[in-house]
Amino acid sequence: MSRVIHPANQRRPAPMEKGALWRFLDWFGGCWRTVIVLGLFGVLALILVGRAVQLQVSEQGFYVQQGGDRQQRLQVIPAHRGMITDRNGDPLAISVPMAAVWVNPTELTRFYAARNTASARKYVDQDPIKTLASLLKIPDASLRSLVADNRSKQFIYVQRQVRPSVAAAIRAARLPGVGLQREYQRFYPTGDVTASLVGFTNIDDQGQAGLEASYNNYLAGVAGRRLILKDAYGHEVDDLGVQKEAQPGHDLVLSIDKRLQYLTYSELARGVAAHQAEYGSAVLMNVVTGEVLAMATVPSFNPNNRATMQPALTRNRALVDQFEPGSSMKPFTITAALESGRWQPDSTVNTAPGWVRIGGYTIRDHRNYGVLDLRGILEKSSNVGASHIGEDLGAEALWKNMRAFGFGQETGVGFPGEVAGRLENWRQWSVSGTAAHSYGYGLSVTTLQLAAAYAALANHGRYIHPSLLKRDAPPSYVQVAPAKDCDEVVSMLQSVVSPQGTAPKARIAGFQIAGKTGTSRMIGPDGAYSKDNYNTVFAGIAPASDPRLVLVVVVTDPQQGSYYAGDVAAPIFHGIMSGALRMLNIRPDNLPNEPAQVTAASVPPSSTTATGKKRAGGA
Repeated sequence: MSRVIHPANQRRPAPMEKGALWRFLDWFGGCWRTVIVLGLFGVLALILVGRAVQLQVSEQGFYVQQGGDRQQRLQVIPAHRGMITDRNGDPLAISVPMAAVWVNPTELTRFYAARNTASARKYVDQDPIKTLASLLKIPDASLRSLVADNRSKQFIYVQRQVRPSVAAAIRAARLPGVGLQREYQRFYPTGDVTASLVGFTNIDDQGQAGLEASYNNYLAGVAGRRLILKDAYGHEVDDLGVQKEAQPGHDLVLSIDKRLQYLTYSELARGVAAHQAEYGSAVLMNVVTGEVLAMATVPSFNPNNRATMQPALTRNRALVDQFEPGSSMKPFTITAALESGRWQPDSTVNTAPGWVRIGGYTIRDHRNYGVLDLRGILEKSSNVGASHIGEDLGAEALWKNMRAFGFGQETGVGFPGEVAGRLENWRQWSVSGTAAHSYGYGLSVTTLQLAAAYAALANHGRYIHPSLLKRDAPPSYVQVAPAKDCDEVVSMLQSVVSPQGTAPKARIAGFQIAGKTGTSRMIGPDGAYSKDNYNTVFAGIAPASDPRLVLVVVVTDPQQGSYYAGDVAAPIFHGIMSGALRMLNIRPDNLPNEPAQVTAASVPPSSTTATGKKRAGGA
């Protein structure tokens, strides 16, 4: 009988063994969320470690530099501008240390926004704008408005050229967002006396006019640099050293003598005011060296007060204005006549009946002078006599003489805006134009040109280019006319200041003076010669027996009293030249107990001034 096994008693097969993978899957199925989170944290940790290694090793130099750049700053060290001095070392222009105050509107805006935070807690009681406004003595509201209107900017000037005492107070206050920058302010001790010559600088100490402009690069120097460390509020906390030293500008030594400049300016100003003239200019030169000892323009301006500065007054009229010289050109016509060999000092011209018609134009003298020799033509300032000489010489001879004495050319002093005057080529002259040139019409000159030409006349015909800078060596020269002819003309010019001449008011006691007047009509707006407006000129040489100085005085459009150069310009010449001869201790050559006779051989090189007296008829 077969054995029947109850199902309940049947033996079950043994379960199959699970591998490691299955066991892991079983475990993961129960805690998979935990595993994913831990894995993510692990990956993030690896990224952070890797980034730290990158920052600390491979990119360390870059970030060190970036950190330094946010705290270190290169600060410009302004170069001290060189002084301008007169020939004796007295200052005419100096730079005074000052400070510029600036703010960082962005930083100030951020400061006020976070004023009560921990980072700004030490400034909780501080109002930098109010404090700064108080120190600078400016309205608080205007400074707040300035900051608010420029809140996106990181630099804006508040005030320039602040006094050192105020700058020190601002620095001590340590105001957030407020900085100081060193700069210089130009100061002119002689003020309006030398303003038109020396010129002026702008607020950044850069030359804008006069010699300040023409010699700007020489005076300015080269700025330096230093490295500084700043805190989060922009305050300088450490000086890390100078990277480049500032190179100061060079000093400029002028040929001007400050004493003579004061004298020239004051006498010219007095004369211009007395005659209610439009303006005046004067140039005093050393005959032997060609140095300009004084150059003045009236009216002038005060370069230390820019608020009152008028552009028209900044012109140096001795160099940038030109005028028809009138009879002050007649000495050069006489020089050309002597040089031609056809005329001698005792040659005569019949000027009767006091007028002559040339090329359809009538040329007049003040009256009928009859027969005149060359000295008499200069003494009486005869237009008719000069015209006859010019007609005889011809245009080419006159033109060559004028060019040789520097007319129609710049003097070469290097002054900005200097004009060359006007002297057309002789081929363009008409017959009447040749006559007009002989007595100073038809051409234009500057005050300095005329002074340089008279200096050559006084210097035995040796033309020396004038200089506004002090000369330490004898200058070169060009022989532009025979010495004997020039000396003869200087001797003749002494008659002009005699009681019989046109300029007795130019006489100086104890000295022999040679000179010439010139009074020329001005050209009106319509292009025609005016009947009421004149240029008056006097050019003089002293002492005539041993020429040392030349002075040219030009007074434009006198309205009070006489308009003749002998009454307007000659007295100004007297005031300036008499003072200059005393200051320079020049020995008198015409003392009562020592009468001196001037001969051609006795007149050495000197500097001269020209002045001319022109009559209403244009003589």
